[in-house]
Amino acid sequence: QSFKLLGFLDVKSVPCARESVLYGSLGSFVVGLGYFLATSRVRRSCDFAVGGFISTMLGYWFYCRYNLAQQRIRQRMLKEGMRNRILFEGSALDPERKQTGSERSDS
Repeated sequence: QSFKLLGFLDVKSVPCARESVLYGSLGSFVVGLGYFLATSRVRRSCDFAVGGFISTMLGYWFYCRYNLAQQRIRQRMLKEGMRNRILFEGSALDPERKQTGSERSDS
């Protein structure tokens, strides 16, 4: 069973969506309660809670997506490096292979 936020954001399948909503709700609670304890104004603290939810959710969304993109780039580079290692292992192009004197003069 999938949960769609606002009818279009599938929280279960979209990366970072679940964590963003959870951190947003926590941020909403903290900001709203903090403002209420500071001023005792209920309506205004609800406004701040909504603002806290939006800002915390969007902030964590961008942070998480940035880290996810970096992780995918590192995985792609590692996969390419492993493919090259398998391809060049044992050949003259292998960077870890020790070259002898006769091989150095040939190249």
